Amino acid sequence: MTRATRVTGANPAALRSHNAALVLDLLRTAGEDGISRLELAGRTGLTPQAVSKITARLREEGLVADAGRRASTGGRPGTALRLVPSAGHAVGLHLDRDELTVMLVDLAGAVVGIRVAPLDLGAGAAAVVAMVAAELEALPAGDLRVLGVGVAMPGPLDHSSGVTHRVTGFPEWDGYPLRDALAARLGLPVALDKDTNAAALGLALRGSGDSFAYLHLGTGLGAGLVLGGVLYRGARTGAGEFGHQVIQLDGPECSCGRRGCIEAICLAAVGRGEMDRAARVLGIGAANLVELLDIDRVLLGGRVVAADAEPFVRGVGERVRIPVDLADGAANLVAEGAAQLVLAPLFGRTENTLIGRSSVADRE
Repeated sequence: MTRATRVTGANPAALRSHNAALVLDLLRTAGEDGISRLELAGRTGLTPQAVSKITARLREEGLVADAGRRASTGGRPGTALRLVPSAGHAVGLHLDRDELTVMLVDLAGAVVGIRVAPLDLGAGAAAVVAMVAAELEALPAGDLRVLGVGVAMPGPLDHSSGVTHRVTGFPEWDGYPLRDALAARLGLPVALDKDTNAAALGLALRGSGDSFAYLHLGTGLGAGLVLGGVLYRGARTGAGEFGHQVIQLDGPECSCGRRGCIEAICLAAVGRGEMDRAARVLGIGAANLVELLDIDRVLLGGRVVAADAEPFVRGVGERVRIPVDLADGAANLVAEGAAQLVLAPLFGRTENTLIGRSSVADRE
């Protein structure tokens, strides 16, 4: 990863159609073995003619290739088609308070390259944007077709406008148009969301369930919520501020300005090396969340948990009556989820269709 990568933006016309997204998603899940046009028609409800038009455009874009002949069932043997993962890429950025993770993934979600570097979120927005641009240039060498950049960072922020608010511990970020600033600097489409939302999105797309909470313990503490198969952000991207529930009225001061927040108590215990106590505190908050939302599962991740998962899985599990597990790929889950902010819509996986598939919406 020593030579610079030249990235080019892409907005393929074939990806604008909802039905093309349905076809692409089936091609993606079919893997290297591929799927025939006839099967695509049957699975999507589209006519064979419409599928042929869609797949022809996808082939022209280089997104689809032949995967070999299928055995005949009485008629002419059909050619299976497969997604070409290297035909497009997305960048996932995790802006943590003290660390930047830059991840490059292909259309299938496979990690192509990753860089981790120190970061001072308090250095100011201009310095952070410049650092992000420099780190992107240092990704693996080659001419890559990059569809966009997903950015995940601590909140509060507004994912719809791409503007940060008073990021906990860094009030100077209040009102900064990070999405638009990065898009102008990078020359690529940019999506912005909270770190916990991005992680929950990635987990939902992996099949982690349609009703769960992802609890992230790193430099802060937050939650990502998937309820009924939908990534729940709230009306102002304010859902999941899990760490700022007050559980001790005379407790230590939190960076948010309150006292006794679960984040402040939990991180203080981590700082003293008291992981069992930190896990018990996390479990109290998790139990409150489970009782409030009636979810099916709790997944744990973040830098602190990834470094020593056992006491946290055990400690939280003792407080709740539902399964508690370490999230798969916990260390880099936020960066992977950030990349999915770009990729998921290309395959028709939006906030409202993370688990199920949409019906055919238009005629080709």
